[in-house]
Amino acid sequence: MKYGTVLVVDDDPDILQAARLLLKKHVSLVETTENPSEIPKLMKHTSYDVILLDMNFARGNNSGKEGFHWLEQIVSLDPSVAVIMITAFGDVETAVHAIKEGATDFVLKPWQNDRLITTILNTLQLHQSKKEVDQLRAQKHHLSEAMDSPYKVFIGESQVMLQVFNTIRKVAPTDANVLILGENGTGKELVARAIHRQSNRSNEVFVTVDLGAVSETLFESELFGHAKGAFTDAREDRAGRFEAANEGTLFLDEIGNLSLPLQAKLLSALQNRSVIRLGTNKPRPIDVRLICATNMPLYEMSTENNFRQDLLYRINTVEIKLPPLRDRGEDLPILANHFLSVFARKYKKSAMRMGGGTIKKLASYPWPGNVRELQHAIERAVILSDSSVLQPEDFLLVSPEPAGSNELTFESYNLEEVEKHAIKQSLKKNNGNISHAARELGLTRAALYRRLEKYGL
Repeated sequence: MKYGTVLVVDDDPDILQAARLLLKKHVSLVETTENPSEIPKLMKHTSYDVILLDMNFARGNNSGKEGFHWLEQIVSLDPSVAVIMITAFGDVETAVHAIKEGATDFVLKPWQNDRLITTILNTLQLHQSKKEVDQLRAQKHHLSEAMDSPYKVFIGESQVMLQVFNTIRKVAPTDANVLILGENGTGKELVARAIHRQSNRSNEVFVTVDLGAVSETLFESELFGHAKGAFTDAREDRAGRFEAANEGTLFLDEIGNLSLPLQAKLLSALQNRSVIRLGTNKPRPIDVRLICATNMPLYEMSTENNFRQDLLYRINTVEIKLPPLRDRGEDLPILANHFLSVFARKYKKSAMRMGGGTIKKLASYPWPGNVRELQHAIERAVILSDSSVLQPEDFLLVSPEPAGSNELTFESYNLEEVEKHAIKQSLKKNNGNISHAARELGLTRAALYRRLEKYGL
């Protein structure tokens, strides 16, 4: 199939005629002009893939200055177009200099037809590849923007949150490893994405890995990749998350859940700045900005030899502690009204507002699930409310039981209500740690997440 658009610029009409007859068999469009001053007008009306440009136009002038002038004009009008210089044998050195100035290649005249066609087709193929790369890069950028959009709103005016914002501002432009500490639902991924957006790697990919959901057997394959045949289901070579995040940011969530053997493997990759795909012996260099997060007490775990001290020092060049929602009371009305606005738009319930006493009730609740729990509570209230005003009774918040009360009592013995109550109590007891709560409830993490979604917790 013929493809590609070519413009030939030369002051010799015989050369233009020869080029037109030769190239029209191989490309979809060939246009010619003897006057280089026509180039801007022609480029305005047609998007050329390749322009063949003579080096000299004035009779007796062999300096190549005109060629350089029009090369500069072409590049300024469309940097993506490929320019091939047409030159006489004695001007090869000048043509080589033109390549340094932005030309793609050069051909000698009189040319050999096969050589000219090969040069044109190779240039068209290169130009097409560059367009595809640019397109993929643009798609990646838009995809990253779309994936990042739910995380762009990071709200808070309390003093503790202003300190967090200030730390983000300072650390983001660096490549320092960051450790984010905080209870579940406090917004650790929001912090990680904010750091990435403000970093020098913001145009590259942000890759997130929930280490709490990665099994021991799949850890190496997920993070480091594998070769075809490395294990039963390895039907093709596959890059791991480290390679996928190369030159970008890698966010390792729930890092406190890693076993000691997996901690050792992660530390080795970080120290060597390379990964080895499962089933191979070849190290692959990596360049990632590492951000880790956990709700677990890593320092206590380190003293108890449950978390490697050398890994802890490797990942916490800068440490950011996120406060629980109960410690940032002045932010609660701001967050509540923000979520109300978001979900009112989402569910097409315009002009919704909080009724008298509603914020007071929300402020009196300790929010063990933090901002995430507040978000889900408001979404549920917006969905179920028949009024444009959310009243205190629209929020079914279970107050924590008094200290020392071990007896489980229920207003209803409906099994779903009992299960919901047990999940809430377990999350409270384990400070919102999903892994610990799931273990105590006898559930997998995935099963617990499904129930949290089911009950809107």
